[in-house]
Amino acid sequence: MYGIINKAIQDLVIANFGEEKWEAILERSGIEEDFFISSEAYDDDITFKLAIAVSDEMNMTLEDVLIAFGEWWVIKTTNERYGGLMESGGSSLKEFLENLPLFHNRVMLIYPKLTPPEFKVSEVSENSLNLHYFSKREGLQEFVRGLIQGLGKMFKTPTTIELLQTRDLGDDHEIFKVSW
Repeated sequence: MYGIINKAIQDLVIANFGEEKWEAILERSGIEEDFFISSEAYDDDITFKLAIAVSDEMNMTLEDVLIAFGEWWVIKTTNERYGGLMESGGSSLKEFLENLPLFHNRVMLIYPKLTPPEFKVSEVSENSLNLHYFSKREGLQEFVRGLIQGLGKMFKTPTTIELLQTRDLGDDHEIFKVSW
């Protein structure tokens, strides 16, 4: 994953719990990086070690950490760094989610070594849709849930998210039913 992901985890921790807590998490993780360069690719293992260390240090489930990070990613990181890109995704939650399958094509112009997930949309109605999530990375479905929740907050649209299928139960991808 790119360093911007790891940097965002650091920013989330420091903004909410302080520099000292970040130092404890970094030490707990066993990672020897003093700082992360946003545009540099890092091994996925570093990101997972950071998430696990946050979970252990903050006495939170890993799922809750990933959800919180997904929300932070949308509300803080992407909005502050890529506001124009986010605005180009749509003017409502529904429109943004419908455009999500094309979103990473634009992101890859910024990060050419990106291995993005793939999204597809089905069962679109006035108040809901099914969001299909395909990724070579496992264990990030709760991060995606956090992203969706963050998008709901960004668009000031209360959402309900139901996991309809998951690779954890043998399916080939996740499907989230997003209602608003």
